[in-house]
Amino acid sequence: MKKVAIQGISGSYHDVAARNYFEGEEIEIIGCHSFRDVIKKIHDDASIIGVMAIENTIAGSLLQNHELIRQSGCYVIGEYKLRISHSLAALPGTKLSGITEVNSHPIALMQCAEYLETLPGIKIVEKEDTAMSAQWIAENKLEGHAAVCGKLAAEIYGLEVLAEGIETNSRNFTRFLTIADPWTAEDLQRGITKNKSSLVFSLPHTAGSLSKVLTILSFYDMNLSKIQSLPIIGREWEYLFYVNLTYNDYTRYKQALDAIMPLTKDLKILGEYAEGTQSV
Repeated sequence: MKKVAIQGISGSYHDVAARNYFEGEEIEIIGCHSFRDVIKKIHDDASIIGVMAIENTIAGSLLQNHELIRQSGCYVIGEYKLRISHSLAALPGTKLSGITEVNSHPIALMQCAEYLETLPGIKIVEKEDTAMSAQWIAENKLEGHAAVCGKLAAEIYGLEVLAEGIETNSRNFTRFLTIADPWTAEDLQRGITKNKSSLVFSLPHTAGSLSKVLTILSFYDMNLSKIQSLPIIGREWEYLFYVNLTYNDYTRYKQALDAIMPLTKDLKILGEYAEGTQSV
């Protein structure tokens, strides 16, 4: 049985992503209070695998998670792109007209703003997590309260779904990375065909430094699927560049890395893995 650490509790979107990624396998979910706790679990027990959100198509990148993974020494072994579909859930027997307060994570509330505006006179209260909001309402039997959460959370905590698909934009996906201790990663990836990588590097503060790197990657037919810059603390106006590449030829990919190496500083491969599937 695989042990998988996630930020959040049962029924959270991290829980759903982990179960979908390891579909057909028996896994034990280890809930953590924070993303740092996920990393700590892996450091404490090299057999534990982590699943961490890295970006959302609406809310953007989780910048702190880019840095956490870089600093942790963990290796990215895979990804999963989860369609985020929010539901409004409350105690069984609750009517929409009886809802006075809606609780959820601020991002989830933002993503459902248009629907929530159709519920007159309700109070919107931000909470730490979508699934925790459902759990809190269920455990305290809070009548008149509803949670914006996933259907799995409503099912686990015995809430009734009053409305489904209440997110404003249906093209709402979160990309999750699966990470592991480097030694564990080697075993887990045995026999897997890799066609995607996550890199990080810095560049000299000179004109055209980034353009030169991108030109070389293009020459070697690397598909730049994402680039994210983060400032380097203590080095004013210098940045780390987090890059995702997809490729069809692993040899040309390695040649591309060799070609950009002299132009970059501190180039690090965060992971090489198979491009993830996307839920419908």
